[in-house]
Amino acid sequence: MLTNRITGIFAIVLCMAAFFPLTSLKVSAQTSPAARQAFRTAGITLLDQPGNAPDFNLPLLSGENRSLSSYRGRVIMLNFWATWCPPCVQEMPSMENLYRRFKDQGLEILAVNVGENQSTVQNFINRYRFTYPIPMDRNSRISRQYGLRYFPTTYIIDRSGQVISMTVGFKQWDTPQMISAFEALLSSR
Repeated sequence: MLTNRITGIFAIVLCMAAFFPLTSLKVSAQTSPAARQAFRTAGITLLDQPGNAPDFNLPLLSGENRSLSSYRGRVIMLNFWATWCPPCVQEMPSMENLYRRFKDQGLEILAVNVGENQSTVQNFINRYRFTYPIPMDRNSRISRQYGLRYFPTTYIIDRSGQVISMTVGFKQWDTPQMISAFEALLSSR
């Protein structure tokens, strides 16, 4: 019983923070003042240093390969997660709600699974019926490229490929404030 508690606590601690070299990122000139304010209201800090989202090419759980740059022109929520991470599992339904609401307006959610095998991830996705794309970072190469240490970590990338936010830990992505923030960002062109 104590071992299960320690294991659970260890998993939660591992899921609570991440590190990324933020000095290479910037808030895009395309991010409107209204979107900036809406994200502040939603509790999301926008970045203010220059840089692009590092590109990558990964197989999706569905089988096809896709690059991050193939989504250029869409707002991207790039989320790194694992099935063993309780905060990851907790936030994924709110990501699904956000995706269903905005996918036809230009939002793409890429939930990058890190280091797990296809059958484990497929069983998890089937159980919860998530519909957003699941890139598979089986060897953790992309998570290392992004400097990831813990889960979940989420990057918001604007239509021009600029990372505008990095969030560490659980977020409720379908609150009214978050919905307003994404509405403002998606209407920025």
